[in-house]
Amino acid sequence: MTDAKPKLLLAYSGGLDTSVILKWLSEKGFDVIAFCANVGQHEEDFSAVKAKAESCGATKCVISDLRKEFVDDYVLEAIKCNAIYEGRYLLGTSIARPCIAKEMIRIAHEEGATFIAHGATGKGNDQVRFEMCCQALSPTIQCVAPWRDAEFIESFKGRKDLLAYCNQHQIPVDAKPKANYSIDENLFHTSYESGMLEDAMCPPDESMFKMTVSPQAAPDLPETIRIEFDQGLPVKLTNVTDGTEITDSLELFLYCNTIAGKHGIGRIDIVENRFVGIKSRGVYETPGGTLLRAAHMDLEGITMDREVKRIAEHLSAEFARLCYNGFWFAPEMDLVRYSLDFTQRDVVGVVELELYKGNVTIRGRQSPKALYNADLASMDIEGGGDAFDYNPADANGFIRINAVRLKTYAALRAKDGK
Repeated sequence: MTDAKPKLLLAYSGGLDTSVILKWLSEKGFDVIAFCANVGQHEEDFSAVKAKAESCGATKCVISDLRKEFVDDYVLEAIKCNAIYEGRYLLGTSIARPCIAKEMIRIAHEEGATFIAHGATGKGNDQVRFEMCCQALSPTIQCVAPWRDAEFIESFKGRKDLLAYCNQHQIPVDAKPKANYSIDENLFHTSYESGMLEDAMCPPDESMFKMTVSPQAAPDLPETIRIEFDQGLPVKLTNVTDGTEITDSLELFLYCNTIAGKHGIGRIDIVENRFVGIKSRGVYETPGGTLLRAAHMDLEGITMDREVKRIAEHLSAEFARLCYNGFWFAPEMDLVRYSLDFTQRDVVGVVELELYKGNVTIRGRQSPKALYNADLASMDIEGGGDAFDYNPADANGFIRINAVRLKTYAALRAKDGK
């Protein structure tokens, strides 16, 4: 009697790499269960993915619809935290990995799998994100990364070797020509990198974009929407132009994608710093995320205390860094997220925005929690009204006290002759 094969759960996309990996792992003696997460990939045929996984040797293919969970627990968390990596990247790929990893571990435990595997490359961030998240959730899980395995790398030096293996093992291959770049898709964004885009001077081709039109091709008339927030989360969207109203979180976010994409909003082309130390050029489109972040940040302006805002900005940058590097389930991320939750208690109200040819323009905002006081801010009203004892003459002492260190520094520089 032979021992049972060890069970392994493979993050499977149905593409060339993971199909070869699935068959290769089966030949290495694993009982491979394929796992595919629906996080809003565009036009994905999951029945075809399932059939292909089984034809490649998977004993089972599990497909999980994670779209609602992805929006509620990850995407809107990032919006609430104003998360942006290196001031430009809205974390579309990064934010999906903990969502997928959490479901992988759930299924691995359910199926009795002691190994997980993925098709992430040995130079990228995803290998770190998947494995760090999985091990944080299941300390005993073992990770298999074929693109870091010497035997696998020796066998498959390029696309030609992968295709030859497919031919040898009757693995179906998509007949469509492969794009000269790689694509990662979910409902938050679409990213494009590698291939021709590795030339930092090579502009993206207009035909590659899936979620947005070119700003030049966007409608010639603007569109106005209102977004209502409660404790930093969008809870209602109203299209002022046509009367559409949406409250469901998933539908609201998908509608933001549609309307922002229609107006050419959310494209960026950047070079970023990967966690592994390599610079990477990426082209991203994040229409709904760009729109919601602009609205949320504007509402914070009227509802959030100045010093709380200053600290929250540091926490937001740390949130983005931890998410990008794969530390979603780390204790320091818990600290950051709980702290940012505190900052959002009074981020309640409505923001009105105009969308036009790649631009999001704030038209106005109001909140029952507003710290803004028109009388106090007014240049036409002396003091601050009955509720405030603000005397402009007090600014004399305020300025003198704050200038003490500046005058001290200036005197020292003058003494030194500099």
